[in-house]
Amino acid sequence: MSQQSLSNSRRPAPAWLERCADYLARTSGLQRLLLAIGLGALSAAAFPPVHMILLLLPAFCGLLWLLDGAHRGRQAFLIGWGFGFGQFVAGLYWIGIAMTVDLERFGWLMPTSVGGLSAGLALFPAFAVLLTWRFGGGGSARVFLLTAAWLLAEFLRAILLTGFPWNLLGSVWTFDAVPMQGAALFGVWGLSALTVLVASAPALLAGPSASPRAGRFILAALAAVALLWIGGIMRLQAVPDPGSEVQPDSRLRIVQPSISQQEKWRSDRREENLLQHMRMSISPSQEEITHYLWPETAVPYYLNQQPEILSALQEIIPPDGALLTGAMALDGEGEDRALFNSIFVVTAGEGIAERFDKFHLVPFGEYVPLRSLIDMTKITEGSIDFSAGPGPSVLEVPGLPPASPLVCYEVIFSGRVVDPDSPRPEWIFNVTNDAWFGHSSGPYQHFASARLRAVEEGLPLVRAANNGISAVVDPYGRVLERLPLDAVGVIDAELPTPAAGLPPYARLGRWSVAVLLALLLGAFLAARRYGADR
Repeated sequence: MSQQSLSNSRRPAPAWLERCADYLARTSGLQRLLLAIGLGALSAAAFPPVHMILLLLPAFCGLLWLLDGAHRGRQAFLIGWGFGFGQFVAGLYWIGIAMTVDLERFGWLMPTSVGGLSAGLALFPAFAVLLTWRFGGGGSARVFLLTAAWLLAEFLRAILLTGFPWNLLGSVWTFDAVPMQGAALFGVWGLSALTVLVASAPALLAGPSASPRAGRFILAALAAVALLWIGGIMRLQAVPDPGSEVQPDSRLRIVQPSISQQEKWRSDRREENLLQHMRMSISPSQEEITHYLWPETAVPYYLNQQPEILSALQEIIPPDGALLTGAMALDGEGEDRALFNSIFVVTAGEGIAERFDKFHLVPFGEYVPLRSLIDMTKITEGSIDFSAGPGPSVLEVPGLPPASPLVCYEVIFSGRVVDPDSPRPEWIFNVTNDAWFGHSSGPYQHFASARLRAVEEGLPLVRAANNGISAVVDPYGRVLERLPLDAVGVIDAELPTPAAGLPPYARLGRWSVAVLLALLLGAFLAARRYGADR
């Protein structure tokens, strides 16, 4: 069927919608690129903490209508790149705030840290949009292919060049525990795929690639959202009430001191900063505390090299409990020295009982890639680069079940938070220090990712953050206790038990992406082959 006869056979869209679609399809050059950037920035408002999810509809529909006007692959690529650049700049602006901690040394990095990073990350959606333009055709087939290509682009972003899966589109659903339950089936990847599909579906109502069956397709997409919601409600109704099932004889104290980054590593403040953690730990409690949980680098010393610091900590630890704290570790001597960002398990009798070394390091933050070519120091404390640990592992904690330890943004890597070769842990312990990013969107987005990992793995998550957001999250993503950003205080809580059954995603892991891609590509081929839009 020709495009003209297709246009005559379909139900007419509202005039204003046709005008919008036609206007976007007719744009070109710099105007089209700026519109793509603007639509991408608009889509970023759906991420935490704003959660304006409905803005994804004009953003993704506008993206497809811009694509209607692309006549060459280069144009399609630039449309996708502009959309991605706008989304990443608006969603990751807070990274630049970290450079203000030492403005004199790192102020010059502010444009590069946000703009340069966003320009690079935008290559992934550019790739997805180019694939859609080249092979998508029109109608629902194009929506299915965009969804598959976007999902593939997000997955590649999570694994290439050490990976940076921040603000995966599925995280927009973290405003409530009900829709988050979908992550137990296909992980955040399934939520991302559903989001692209639903946000793009209304584009079939207008424009050159409009479909005569747009109404049916949109209803089917809305039915998928309804199914997500109903399924989430049913799952939460079938599990124990929040906080009703906890590990026996466990009483945790999570310490959130909210020490500013400017004061954290000052030589004249280090001892006082450590004493603040200690005083907050031993302050009065209604029940006897068994374990203290401190944030990332809470101990501002090399804990494995300074026995006097270790001895002071042992004096405050409950006899049958432990202190779990972030601290730096220094191994070796001279040129063989190796620096690690670690979690220590410290007991009153044994001292250092366990240690976990961070394995997913932040480029330029914890080490400088291609150091032989780039003459600069890393942004974090110390003159030498951090070394990477071996990978996910299990911490044996006296008095508590085994834990999966994660330092800072290691918690954003879906499918990489539990060691598959060790006995399965019963909870996730995440330490972080988001004071670098001030009162911005960054800490909220970080916490949203952490909650999704709890749902995916069916494990409770305990989070100790220097300036927030510290929290106890049950295995269904429900927040039992939390301290807001920049609050000074403690959380006294019992440790929740894992979910009764292992979620499907915890079994499939990242193979679920392959399953989703197969389903989406099958739907795309069926729509093309059987003329669903003719």
